Amino acid sequence: MSLRSQGRSASQPRPLKITPKFLKNPMGSVLVEYGETRVLCTASVEDSVPNWMRGTRGQGWVTAEYSLLPASTHDRTRRERQHLSGRTQEIQRLIGRSLRSIVDMKLLGERTIIVDCDVLQADGGTRTAAITGGYVALKLAIEALIKQNKIKTNPLRDAVAAVSVGILEEQVYVDLDYHEDQKADVDLNVVMTASGQLLEVQGTAEKRPFNREQLNKMLDLASDALKEAFDEQNAAFA
Repeated sequence: MSLRSQGRSASQPRPLKITPKFLKNPMGSVLVEYGETRVLCTASVEDSVPNWMRGTRGQGWVTAEYSLLPASTHDRTRRERQHLSGRTQEIQRLIGRSLRSIVDMKLLGERTIIVDCDVLQADGGTRTAAITGGYVALKLAIEALIKQNKIKTNPLRDAVAAVSVGILEEQVYVDLDYHEDQKADVDLNVVMTASGQLLEVQGTAEKRPFNREQLNKMLDLASDALKEAFDEQNAAFA
């Protein structure tokens, strides 16, 4: 396998570092670093649910917001003050779906947990880093609620993390950085639980189609890479 940035092989993800309790004000916070990509994830709790959920017998809600800070990219990214771009909306929905899928909303009670994912520095894989870090922030917030006796039973059914995979010049690579992602023929984002269940697979043939064998190889590489991510999540809690 050819070597990449930081001397990585095609099957080797970037170094992952998770720093829990990065901020003091949110109930859950974490700084997640995938190589040069850095995302600040925080979890805040509101003792209410969206209007459309009222009357659902104490069921809660988990949602997410995502933002690229202006200096996170090489050229300044403008703040989305009034209207969110289609990309931002898509990523927010992906993060929210991924986190909700492992939460029992009835056990959460009639409250909302908002997970904010702010990209401090973008070098590819910001949405997958947001999911991996967002889960840690979410769990820290839930642990705080349990400690405060606001929740009696842990509503988390599993852990969740995500990683990108791609095909570049017929070679499958895991955890693409920005320069690799820009040149990739195929871009795939894989969201998985710690128990090995797939939550979401977002795949696009940017330049040329891919076959089932290549898809299977991408999923296998993603699964192996995510084992390291789950280990790092557990270490953050320890």
